[in-house]
Amino acid sequence: MTTAFDDISAFLEHLGEEQYALSTQRVRRRFLSEYLEHALSTDGTPMNLSSADLMELPRAEAWLADAKAGRTRRRNTLRGPDAPSAGASDRVRIITYNVFAEFVGTPWRLEVPPNTTGEHLDPDEAQRLLHTLAVQRPTGANAATSIRTAALAALVAATGRTISELAALDVADLQLDHRPPRILLDDGPLLLDTETLRTIGRWLRQRTGITSSLEGTDPGYLWVPTKTGRPIDDQVPPGARRAAVRTLHDAHRRLVLGILGTPIRPGALRHAR
Repeated sequence: MTTAFDDISAFLEHLGEEQYALSTQRVRRRFLSEYLEHALSTDGTPMNLSSADLMELPRAEAWLADAKAGRTRRRNTLRGPDAPSAGASDRVRIITYNVFAEFVGTPWRLEVPPNTTGEHLDPDEAQRLLHTLAVQRPTGANAATSIRTAALAALVAATGRTISELAALDVADLQLDHRPPRILLDDGPLLLDTETLRTIGRWLRQRTGITSSLEGTDPGYLWVPTKTGRPIDDQVPPGARRAAVRTLHDAHRRLVLGILGTPIRPGALRHAR
């Protein structure tokens, strides 16, 4: 008999084979592992629990209730170890349940609450937003700025870091020739998924066009301004300086508003960790 553990392993392997974003794979693994552990911790539950039994609605509802009350938490938080879970996390748990239920063919689905806070997007929702940012440019938007914004948003989602943390990256921190490609962060290297690599590659080509006119050595900043800034900076070519954090935030805000008509913070993409 195939167990729920076997099916979860097969599902996660499927996500990897289909080249889902690493953030998607991490979140699905996290919450499915939490769900299975919660079910197995119930008295009388066999270790070889099947997916059909795991996905029964009473088990799902008990898991979500305990998670909401903070009883499934493994780490402390600023609000204490027993603080209620965030609404965004509960929403992602429900979406994870539904996509796994579809994979194993069980009939039950849970109603997904609306994302009213914008605190976090589900990984699949984040990937759809990232794809839209990468391929769609609102009328009047600067192409290089749009692609830079898409590449930075993709790294926010892939790494779980903030724009402030990623703003200091250099081109040398991208090890795209490494197999598999990765990015060097303060706490070590992190692998990058195919879609993120594709978007970053588009930005690097734009960046080359910006820095090609520089006299002397390319300073190597990953994020550079796409146009001349204030009058006081007119004599400084865009590629010769690092883009300011406020510039990167403002570009994200304007681009998302222009495409979606609603503000979605870069932090909403950070459900990776």
